[in-house]
Amino acid sequence: MSSASHFQLAAQKVSCGPLQHLTFAWPPGVSWVCGDEGTGKTTLLRLLAGDVQPSTGQVVMPEGGVFWVDLQDASHDATTVQAIWNALRVHYPRWNQDLLQDLAEELDMTQHLGKRLYMLSAGSRRKVMVVAALASGATVTLLDQPFAALDLASVRVIHEFLQEAAEHPSRAWIVADYEAPTHLSLASVLNLDEPQ
Repeated sequence: MSSASHFQLAAQKVSCGPLQHLTFAWPPGVSWVCGDEGTGKTTLLRLLAGDVQPSTGQVVMPEGGVFWVDLQDASHDATTVQAIWNALRVHYPRWNQDLLQDLAEELDMTQHLGKRLYMLSAGSRRKVMVVAALASGATVTLLDQPFAALDLASVRVIHEFLQEAAEHPSRAWIVADYEAPTHLSLASVLNLDEPQ
């Protein structure tokens, strides 16, 4: 069953780093986690991804997989764009190759498929992660500052995707960034600058 009534994504009294006793539940659709530097945005995404474990509390995840990848690490530098996408594809049974190709064209990434990550600009490197995330088909997709270093045309493409995703009944996209946008239909906003 993958209806919204069976969708459970929550942090229950979670503590980890700057996050203390956080309780929050995310519905399907597009949600935002915002706050200043050091408030725990990336820590929260890593908790939801299972990259780190809370010191207290628990994270409840729905079935269907979580997409999270951090390509900023230097260990990825020698890997080509196409090889990264190929490697990620095998982990996500609902991977949408047609969507990946459409996004790669719209975000002007097809010319970079054979390039290694160290050869890419910061913006293009971020697009590699965003394209994979949006094409993954995961039940929960985690995006850490997806718009950093991107040109306005690329930001517009991603916003359009998120606007369409906002109505999805059984999947969630959680975006961590400094401020929540006012022009997207958001299912929820968690502001880490405010007391929880």
